[in-house]
Amino acid sequence: MPAARVEYIAPWWVVWLHSVPHLGLRLQPVDSTFRPRDESYQESLLFLGLVAAVGLGLNLVLLAAYLVCVCCCRQDDAVQTKRPRSCCVTWTAVVAALICCAAVGVGFYGNSEANDGVYQLLYALDNANHTFSGIDVLVSGTTQKMKVDLEQHLARLGEIFATRGDYLQTLKFLQQTAGSIIAQIAGVPVWTEVTEELTELANQTSSVEYYRWLSYLLLFVLDLVLCLLACLGLAKRSRCLLASMLCCGVLALLFSWTSLAADAAAAVGTSDFCAAPDTFILNITEGQVRPEVTQYYLYCSQSASSPFQQALTVFQRSLTAMQIQVAGLLQFAVPRFPTAEKDLLGIQLLLNSSESGLHQLTALLDCRGLHKDYLDALAGICYDGLEGLLYLGLFSLLAALAFSIMICLGPGAWKHCATRDRDYDDIDDDDPFNPQARRIATHNPPRGQLRSFCSYSSGLGSQGSLHPAQTISNAPVSEYMNQAALFGGNPRYENVPLIGRGSPPPTVSWAPLHPRTRPACGPPTCPWQMSTCGTTGMSFQANTLSGVPASLLRFGF
Repeated sequence: MPAARVEYIAPWWVVWLHSVPHLGLRLQPVDSTFRPRDESYQESLLFLGLVAAVGLGLNLVLLAAYLVCVCCCRQDDAVQTKRPRSCCVTWTAVVAALICCAAVGVGFYGNSEANDGVYQLLYALDNANHTFSGIDVLVSGTTQKMKVDLEQHLARLGEIFATRGDYLQTLKFLQQTAGSIIAQIAGVPVWTEVTEELTELANQTSSVEYYRWLSYLLLFVLDLVLCLLACLGLAKRSRCLLASMLCCGVLALLFSWTSLAADAAAAVGTSDFCAAPDTFILNITEGQVRPEVTQYYLYCSQSASSPFQQALTVFQRSLTAMQIQVAGLLQFAVPRFPTAEKDLLGIQLLLNSSESGLHQLTALLDCRGLHKDYLDALAGICYDGLEGLLYLGLFSLLAALAFSIMICLGPGAWKHCATRDRDYDDIDDDDPFNPQARRIATHNPPRGQLRSFCSYSSGLGSQGSLHPAQTISNAPVSEYMNQAALFGGNPRYENVPLIGRGSPPPTVSWAPLHPRTRPACGPPTCPWQMSTCGTTGMSFQANTLSGVPASLLRFGF
């Protein structure tokens, strides 16, 4: 049983896009029939691009108005509002980045679908061109055999059979039959012009598709790089990265709206073709191919007969009659005219090859092969290709939304970075608890010795004229020598555990005492006092918390 014929059914998105109003530049209605060479139809597609351009203008105007309002309005910079504003900026940037990533994912899928559809169309066009070229080759080859090769054999046989009128009559019959075959074959269309047009169309489509696919791929990479710049700029609070992201974001916004305009025009134009492809092909092939031939290949109805059926039948019958005549001559004339055997065998071989070519021509002229290529081309351009264009349009909208959000976040992120710089500017550079000072000290080593807030060597030097300093100490040596490199390598500086704890340094003051008022040796009466035994006329007072280790409070002089 023959296989069921597959019919082309336009998908729902073709019907939806075809119903989009077609308006000219003067807002007059335009027929939605696919007419790519008509100026009014071209203006209707250009109008869709202008609608996208208007959308871009409105987007830029709204962004400019928002940025002006944000920059002009004075917002409260109280401490309690800094953290909520920072969190809002961060989470909004995360949402924008997610939208951008989703847009790129949708764009990759749409770009792949459109590319697959176009290459399916090119594959179908290549198969159709192969079929048309094969038909032309077979027709021209058969005509060449009947006009030239057969005539040469018949001319030599006429000289050989000059004395036999009956044989000459047979040769005349062969010549007339060959002329009938040539006349029947002439009814087969010549597809040379159609093949050239399809080849040119395939080359142009392939070139345009390559640059379209590459352009979208670069646009996807640009969007991902901008998302990365935005994340890095917010994470590092870098104004340079944020400024680069904002400038490139405006450029990406322009690219997104431009791609949306191109996708809209291409999608609507393709849907107009897919809504009635048969009508368009009948119109463009008028004058080149007979309408019944075009309809035979477009519809390929099982009930309709082939327009080449009669010609092929006459061709087959003529070949059969010629083969019978040649076989008779081989049987009866060769015994009397042995020299005629070579030409008769040549004619027989020519007829056999022509019969083989007839079978190939019958198969190529059948509508099923070309109709399958036609359906494959429609499936590629109207299903995969048009679906890919719709996904690319969605990508453009999502990308424009994501970059609009990122541009709106620019002033807030900029102020966030400025607040961080001001917080560090308010801290004293000599404060050892300043993280910025620590980083500077790490990259720039001190030129001289570092002064510690727990050092007492300078105090001893200033009082050296009244009371000579003594270096007697009961504390272990390891407590004074530990971490000497941190304080310039001076062994007189003791270990300072207060820095790592984040507590404020102790306050140390020195006051000379009269020998008569020197206190007696005894244990300290308060946690923040120290024993004065062994001192040489000087008193040490340390105002600190009770949690300070005792090793910091016992000094010997």
